[in-house]
This record gives sequence, C-alpha cells and structure tokens, in this order.
Amino acid sequence: MICLFVTTVFGCGINKQAQQIKALENCTYKITGVQQVSIAGTDVKKLMDQQSFSLGSLPGVALGLLRKDIPLKANLNLEISNPSSNLAAINQFEYKILVNNTDLAEGLVNQTVSIAQGQTVTVPVQLVSNIYGLVSNGNIFNDIVKAAQKGSSAKDEKLGLLTIKIKPTFMLGNTPFKYPGYITINKDISSKILL
Repeated sequence: MICLFVTTVFGCGINKQAQQIKALENCTYKITGVQQVSIAGTDVKKLMDQQSFSLGSLPGVALGLLRKDIPLKANLNLEISNPSSNLAAINQFEYKILVNNTDLAEGLVNQTVSIAQGQTVTVPVQLVSNIYGLVSNGNIFNDIVKAAQKGSSAKDEKLGLLTIKIKPTFMLGNTPFKYPGYITINKDISSKILL
C-alpha cells in the first residue's frame, strides 16, 4: 500500500514537471534592454553622451589590452511570456551570450522563475565577461559604439546579432534535471537596445 502511494505521488510529480517543461518550451523569450553597462570600470552611458570618444582613450581599456583582460559588466532584461494554459517554471538556468555567433559570456542564474498561464515576467541577467577578443577584433564593437553614440534619434539600424542560449534546470523531488539542449533567443543589436 505504501509503495503504491509513493509511486502515485512520484508519478504525479513527473507529470507536473512534464507539463511545466512543455509550457517552458512554448514560452516566448525577448531581450528587452541592456542597462548599467560598464567597460573596464567606466560607465558606457556617460561616454555615449559625449560627442566623441575612442574606446582606446580609456585608461582601463588601454591597460586591459596589455593584460588581455577587458571586463564588461551589464544587466540584460530577459522577458519571458507564457501563452500556454499551464504554469512554466525554472529553478535555475545556465546561459551563454554570443555576439555575431562569437562567445561573449556564460554563467548561471540561480533563481526560481515561475510564469503563470498568460503572464509575462522579466528576469534580470547579470553579465560579467572579459571582452578582450571582441575589442581586439574591433569591427563589430566599433559599429555598436558608433550606433549608441547616435542615440535614440538615429534610425534603428541592425549592427549585429545578440544571442542568448539558456539551459533551464527543473526539480523532480529533490533532484535537479537539466533541459536537454538550449533555448535560443536572438536580438538584433542597435542603438534602441541600449537603455
């Protein structure tokens, strides 16, 4: 009798998790903005307000080029919408961030996120990365800087592709299970994405 009860409870837990995973697969994901961006300790928004600046003129970047370590910090707003009729839930998720298919950063958001039926939530993702490779390449990064300097009055032209890949983790009882593969979100890089 006890075995039957345990099997029934465990089976219900699996069914509930399966519904949440299916709802998670059906969710839509958008990057709604990038905030508090700093490069080598310098606030990028303040730099963008200047009429002209060169990334190479920043002391932290010049030193970072010598060390091959240019730290980038930013907050991304990841919006998740659940159009399904079931709760979608994530216990935590790993992420990879790419610019024009070049790895930029990866990390872990250790936060439980529940998205009720028909609801939308915004999840902040903190980005911390060494962008030496991106800066030393130069072309993509310089285009992004130029677009951001033009500000919101400029036309919203595409300058590159920002990609976030997330691998959710869900719990089955006390055991964590990782989603098989990644959910991929693409966003064109333009002056409009930088808040």
